[in-house]
Amino acid sequence: MILTHKLRLALVILVTVLITGTLGFYLIEGWSVLDSFYTTITTMATVGYGDFTPRTAAGKIFAIAVIIFGVGTMLYSFSLITELIIEGRLRRILGRGKLQKMIGKMNNHYIICGCGRIGLLICRELAGAKMPFVVVDNNPEIIQKIQDEGFIYCKGDATQDKTLIEAGIKRAKGIVCVLPTDAENLYVILTAKELNQEIYILSRSEEEESEHRLIRAGANRVMSPYTLGGSRMAMAILRPAMLDFIEITTQRQSLELRMEEVAVCDGSRLIGQSLEESAVRQSFGLIIVAVKKDTEKMIFNPQASYVIASGDRIIALGEDINVKRFAEVCII
Repeated sequence: MILTHKLRLALVILVTVLITGTLGFYLIEGWSVLDSFYTTITTMATVGYGDFTPRTAAGKIFAIAVIIFGVGTMLYSFSLITELIIEGRLRRILGRGKLQKMIGKMNNHYIICGCGRIGLLICRELAGAKMPFVVVDNNPEIIQKIQDEGFIYCKGDATQDKTLIEAGIKRAKGIVCVLPTDAENLYVILTAKELNQEIYILSRSEEEESEHRLIRAGANRVMSPYTLGGSRMAMAILRPAMLDFIEITTQRQSLELRMEEVAVCDGSRLIGQSLEESAVRQSFGLIIVAVKKDTEKMIFNPQASYVIASGDRIIALGEDINVKRFAEVCII
């Protein structure tokens, strides 16, 4: 910023000297505007062809002033431009190296392929949840947006093996495909499964008929923004109270109620206890809405006698602070 400000000031002075020099030679020596401008440029550039030289004493003194101020300002301006170019290039090189190191240290992270409107919302949600992720995109305007948001990114084509490997796909937990077309998302899914068989894949679909193709290609889940948006708008008309409840419990900024999915890790003291014995309601003031087993089976409104097992994903409803406290118990 300081360097840019200096360059801006130097250029203003340079233009001022150029205008003053042209005007001075025009008035003192009586040359035409073009000849006066030409002489000022050759003087400031230290070329000095000698085809135009001041004849009067005042003109010679004025030429000396143009040389002192003009040549110095021009040299200073060019040195700042050179410094700015070198500094910018170095910053890009160093920035790439820093990003590669940060990605290299990542493990069990998510890769977001495409950062349009939907991709950007996903990134903000993951960032709010402090979930590690890497954004992959090759659009310069979007890259600038990603930089402004402070996200870790990998510039390149997400359909290329090299780009996904650079984004750490072999160590990644999941990949989200939100590229503009179903064909591009399909290609990323096939490439991702080839590079990492265990990776979880979430994909966006534009067309209804594409959903089955994307699942057959290896996507674990496919979602259509248009279908979800349409259902949400219909709910606002048919079941507005239900929509209000969903929004209150799912929005991250909500301080009233929060519905969260909490994983029970190996070693948690809750393993082997029933919901009644764990005293979830008494200790944390939570409602257990459902439990998802490792087998993908979903148990809705589990009874008090349900025994918590390792790998269970408990969907709890309650105040944000109590949900966080319960999540800590599920880990240790």
